[in-house]
Amino acid sequence: MLDFYKGKTVLITGSTGFKGSWLCEILSEAGATVIGYALEPNTTPNLFTLAGLDSRITQIYGDVRDYGKVLSVIQKYRPEIVFHLAAQPLVLESYQNPRYTFETNIMGTVNVLESVRQVGCVRSFLNITTDKVYENNDQKDHSFKEDEKLDGYDPYSNSKSCSELVTHSYKKSFFANSKTAVSTARAGNVIGGGDFSKDRIIPDCVKAATAHLPIAVRNKYSTRPYQFVLEPLYAYLLIAQKQYEDEKLSGYYNVGPDHVDAITTGDLVNLFCSKWGGGLTWEDHSDPKAKHEAGYLSLDNSKIKKTLGWHPVLHVDEAIAYVVEWSQALNSKGTDGALKIMRRQIHDFFSRVKA
Repeated sequence: MLDFYKGKTVLITGSTGFKGSWLCEILSEAGATVIGYALEPNTTPNLFTLAGLDSRITQIYGDVRDYGKVLSVIQKYRPEIVFHLAAQPLVLESYQNPRYTFETNIMGTVNVLESVRQVGCVRSFLNITTDKVYENNDQKDHSFKEDEKLDGYDPYSNSKSCSELVTHSYKKSFFANSKTAVSTARAGNVIGGGDFSKDRIIPDCVKAATAHLPIAVRNKYSTRPYQFVLEPLYAYLLIAQKQYEDEKLSGYYNVGPDHVDAITTGDLVNLFCSKWGGGLTWEDHSDPKAKHEAGYLSLDNSKIKKTLGWHPVLHVDEAIAYVVEWSQALNSKGTDGALKIMRRQIHDFFSRVKA
């Protein structure tokens, strides 16, 4: 499937983020002309810098809230395909900075879509949202389907629900009879090597393990659809390709693991400790006064399976093994060692893809 992208001009907003960096790496190696639009990386270290992507793609630093700059980039580079990943992606950060979160996640989406509409060069547009867009009443053993009510609780989740609705409106109002195919992808919790974000469980695990300290776990009973980073990226690439080839395949897709791999955070950390070795342990740091986060979240992935032939490749224990392999390589062999692992993981993963 990666052969499809050879020679195509692809714009990735949020290119300096965790998923954005992995996507830049994949498309760059596939022979695409990659245009990145994003803020400067917000952590030190960060995967974008470690992978040397600034010198391997055309990177423009800018804010998606800046409509004029977004428009000028699309006018100048005229991408055929757009992956919209730029966002304020953290639940806890959204409680601290709700206005910034809403501005970025809603008006950022408006600005990108309006630029796509004005320029008219884009054949395939994909907005990456989240599994948290749904109204979630913590109903156990319920897996959300794409036609269920959108109404995220916290500012992050709610802003992503709004981003979905913005996309729906543009799709129906402006792109229904055009050459531009428009979809959204609602992905589950993503894990992988090179994530240095705050308030995420895997970066917390790696940081504690590297410092030889117990891992602090905030929500050990929370169930989430954890998946290795290449799983949703494979889905995004597939959606963008298939709707490029046939606009009728555009739509709204859940991207998550099979139900068996939606596990509690406590079980995830137990897996991490066993894969890392060295007697690593964790501690319960639950806070009864913590801000609200849903306790149970699962996605029904049957639509993307049936419509596009996508299937998860890795089980959660394999995903954790990949994370540990990358992180330990960075610690023991430095950047070059980690990048070799990253590229090998991409090669191994896509060699297993059956779609």
